Amino acid sequence: MYTITGTAPPGEAVVYPDSDGKPMADNTKQYRWITTLQGNLDLLFADDPAVFVAGDLLWYPVEGDNRTRIAPDVLVAFGRPKGDRGAYRQWEEGGIAPQVAFEILSPGNRMQEMAQKFDFYDRFGVDEYYIYNPDTFDFSAWVRRDGRLRAADFTDGYVSPRLGVRFELSEEELAVYYPDGRRFLSFVELGEARQAAERRADDAEQRAHRLAARLRELGIDPDKEN
Repeated sequence: MYTITGTAPPGEAVVYPDSDGKPMADNTKQYRWITTLQGNLDLLFADDPAVFVAGDLLWYPVEGDNRTRIAPDVLVAFGRPKGDRGAYRQWEEGGIAPQVAFEILSPGNRMQEMAQKFDFYDRFGVDEYYIYNPDTFDFSAWVRRDGRLRAADFTDGYVSPRLGVRFELSEEELAVYYPDGRRFLSFVELGEARQAAERRADDAEQRAHRLAARLRELGIDPDKEN
């Protein structure tokens, strides 16, 4: 979803649409990466009421201009409250631009489109910009230094200054890790991990019941305090 620049016709009320009519993703792989990043980042900052995370949300940086807009695949805005929005209208957000933006590439992306996106993020104040191609495993990172987005060095992995998450690129795929070392998991993987934890808890409870029953057989009350 690339940038369209311009202004609304003079004298007309400015409407800021909540949708640009374009799909969030072109294929299942791109969609899975978008939802995995958005969901895990939302979880990472779940206890911080002043961090807003969104996926495929139109961002309008200039009041009165409904054509200068972009919909990052994932955005993170520090200093903004959580909550539902139809679009991110920067003048209604304390003038705060999203500090972090992600783009997940699909075969339909073109070089000109990506160049326009980079110019947009550079111009309107994004501090960190990440691009990942899940088909070729190409990963690029830019961080704002001296007022411009500059390429980051991630030869041995890269830790986001803003997010605190670590990116590691192998020949097979990009892996993203929480600050405590846990890997970002997809929705399915999170569900499987929860089910495994529930099974372990059930097994532990059953073992405790069996042990208590055995103690009673031996004339020992397991519920009696020493």
